[in-house]
Amino acid sequence: MRLIELSPPGTRIETGTLLFTPEDIIRFARKFDPQPFHVDAEAAKDYVFGGLCASGWHTCAGWMKTFMAYWTAEVARLEAAGLVAPKLGPSAGFKSLQWLKPVYAGDSITYSVTLIESRPLGSRPGTFINLTENDGVNQHGETVMRYEGTVLEFT
Repeated sequence: MRLIELSPPGTRIETGTLLFTPEDIIRFARKFDPQPFHVDAEAAKDYVFGGLCASGWHTCAGWMKTFMAYWTAEVARLEAAGLVAPKLGPSAGFKSLQWLKPVYAGDSITYSVTLIESRPLGSRPGTFINLTENDGVNQHGETVMRYEGTVLEFT
């Protein structure tokens, strides 16, 4: 089975929702993005965002976390139905990453993936490159992050 058969272009698939707690925001930021508005709720009040907010990289990591949980469950579902799941491999990269709105402590972000197109790689028979649009939407229906990604598929 190919990904394009499982998820036709334009089909938006929600992969999961994450709650961004103050503790998670600070823990991630201390390790990877220790700017004051990510690690100190009091100091964050004096910055442009006006409060503690998640690193954009944290919101992207959230997308990957929910996608991997979704994909693991989807592979198991397909195998239980006697189907062979698409073999997805590494990403060939991404572009147009946008952090559109801050993700504040207490926000819940619902992530999704939409297949845009799939094409064979001329240099590798049996390998396809899938272009996806990926986003995260907060509990108010506002898109907080978006990017175009690629994922290789092997037959």
